[in-house]
Amino acid sequence: MASLLLIRHGQASFGSANYDQLSPLGQQQADETGLFLKRAGVVIDRAFAGTLSRQQETATRVMAHQESTALVQTDARFNEIDNEGQLAELIPLLTANHPNLRAWLESGESKSYQKVIEAVFNMWISPECPSLNTQSWCEYRQAALAALSAVTSSAPSGSTSAVFTSGGTIATLVAAVLGVSDDRVYQFYEPVFNCSITRLIFSQRGVALSSFNDIGHLQYRSADLSHELVSYR
Repeated sequence: MASLLLIRHGQASFGSANYDQLSPLGQQQADETGLFLKRAGVVIDRAFAGTLSRQQETATRVMAHQESTALVQTDARFNEIDNEGQLAELIPLLTANHPNLRAWLESGESKSYQKVIEAVFNMWISPECPSLNTQSWCEYRQAALAALSAVTSSAPSGSTSAVFTSGGTIATLVAAVLGVSDDRVYQFYEPVFNCSITRLIFSQRGVALSSFNDIGHLQYRSADLSHELVSYR
């Protein structure tokens, strides 16, 4: 058997001019995750990350605590869902039935923004979704699963690989491993914490979910430091 850790990036800079960078809290989350894995004796033999800055920086900070000389390999198929592209195209179509969506989007509040993401995501994965200029759900899902297959098929027995990615990708992969239908994928998307660790175990017989969205390391350190390290967004 081999293991694959799906690690969500640390908190990004929501509400700033450049969302795609770790906030100070996100940097600390990534550092603490790296320290935890080192102290737990987890040796990452191979590391992968999407092209996004928040994914790359999380990978760099976590891997800095590893004695392994493994380089982080970049694979754009582990990038996050194109939320901005979907919002631009689907919000005008959704506001007729969801009059509050635009107000939620313009509020600047994280909780309101999450409601918008839920409505847009569920439209995007729906068979009724019109053709978009951005990547379709089928294209995105196929690319993410192909990337997962590439990692697992090339992993030595007994090795541990890590993928530094985002909540949408983690939800998509976990749902596929569990055989969950498309209309239930969002239930795995919304609750994914920053720098949570999801573990898959695999062999030639297939891939199985071992743990999902684990943040015990951040909860422990929050209590130790008297400083909250847990965040969704």
